[in-house]
Amino acid sequence: MSQSTVAKYMHRHPRPPSQTWRTFLTNHATQIMATDLFVVPTITFRLLFVLVILGHDRRRLVHVAVTEHPTAAWTAQQLRNAFSENEAPQYLIHDRDSVFADAATTIAGMNMQTVRTAPQSPWQNAYAERVIGSIRRECLDHVIVVNAAGLHRVLTAYVTYYMQSRTHLALEKDAPISRPVVSSSVGRIVATPHVGGLHHRYDRVVA
Repeated sequence: MSQSTVAKYMHRHPRPPSQTWRTFLTNHATQIMATDLFVVPTITFRLLFVLVILGHDRRRLVHVAVTEHPTAAWTAQQLRNAFSENEAPQYLIHDRDSVFADAATTIAGMNMQTVRTAPQSPWQNAYAERVIGSIRRECLDHVIVVNAAGLHRVLTAYVTYYMQSRTHLALEKDAPISRPVVSSSVGRIVATPHVGGLHHRYDRVVA
């Protein structure tokens, strides 16, 4: 039986009409940022809302902000604070929260195209969801939050650690702000505490 005969009767899977979601994320990684909100309870059971903006290319935490009332006006201002005129990404991924819909005018004015995820599909904003999980597991699960100012201080310290010292498998065990590789024969190992001693960075220094 010839190859052409086999090919004639083989079942062919239909190709999607456009590129897949994974392909879109891969092809435009340097032009995509993702944003999302998550809730943090305080010791007095008040709810604080945290907005994170993450760059896809090197998993950079571009902006983190805290508020008790996440209005559209507040969200729009955070976007203006995060991006200068020449730094806004081409695409901004977010869910269907009303604060993003109401800030659509600001987003369009910054020449960003919004990519809204499907309803109940957090996997479509997986990078933002993953970094929120990291923030909870590596930071917030180990501290007691009293108020918005205290939460902002803790998150600022964590962002510094995350950007400069925390390694990522997707970055070949590098940090978002690249760290130099030092030979094991150079000096001794010194530990530098981060986030109040919750995490440490280890470097080799010449004795």
